[in-house]
Amino acid sequence: QVQLVESGGGLVRAGVSLRLSCAVSGRTFGSYSMGWFRQAPGKEREFVATILMSGNTYYADSVKGRFTISRDNAKNTVYLQMNSLKPEDTAVYYCAAKGLLSVATMTTIDGYDYWGQGTQVTVSS
Repeated sequence: QVQLVESGGGLVRAGVSLRLSCAVSGRTFGSYSMGWFRQAPGKEREFVATILMSGNTYYADSVKGRFTISRDNAKNTVYLQMNSLKPEDTAVYYCAAKGLLSVATMTTIDGYDYWGQGTQVTVSS
């Protein structure tokens, strides 16, 4: 069983940076593609970014150029570096994992098998 634990959320002012981490249990972290999603109050969970086993990355248009997803296979951890934060980035951020991620479904919730419990990010104006 794969377990994901997010950390690094908090309350910050607009314009600053924050880095989220997601620690993944298990010995096969390198064989998983990893994604970040977020869910704002009253809204559906939405795709933020994904990093494939190959290291290729994909981003939602709303975060492209501001957020960077990366992974450290030696530490079984995936990161989300968030720069120039905006109030509209306020949400609970979730990491997710999939063994064989399809490009066709990598931006969808159904594309992933494992989820963390989420970490709250609040950006004040």
